[in-house]
Amino acid sequence: MNRYDINVKIQFFLKMYSVFLLYHHLGRFCNMKIVINGIEKEFKGNKITPQDLVNSLKIKGQRYAIEHNGEIIPRSDFAERNIQDGDMLEIVGAVGGG
Repeated sequence: MNRYDINVKIQFFLKMYSVFLLYHHLGRFCNMKIVINGIEKEFKGNKITPQDLVNSLKIKGQRYAIEHNGEIIPRSDFAERNIQDGDMLEIVGAVGGG
């Protein structure tokens, strides 16, 4: 293998690596999909908090719970927990009556 062949391989590797970095960087700004109560919804960005989700879905009142991938999220964690692309949520509202 001569210097020319090595140079060509290095240039090819650098081009492929730069393409990978570009796609990785652009992926941060793509929309993410979350399944909420069995329905896939799309949100901007690559992560969202339960509090952001409640605000964007305009959920009113105090009587609801959010399950994130099978785990109930305490209200105290709504602003801190991150929901990511592909996660599954169930949002359940309490109904009173008698």
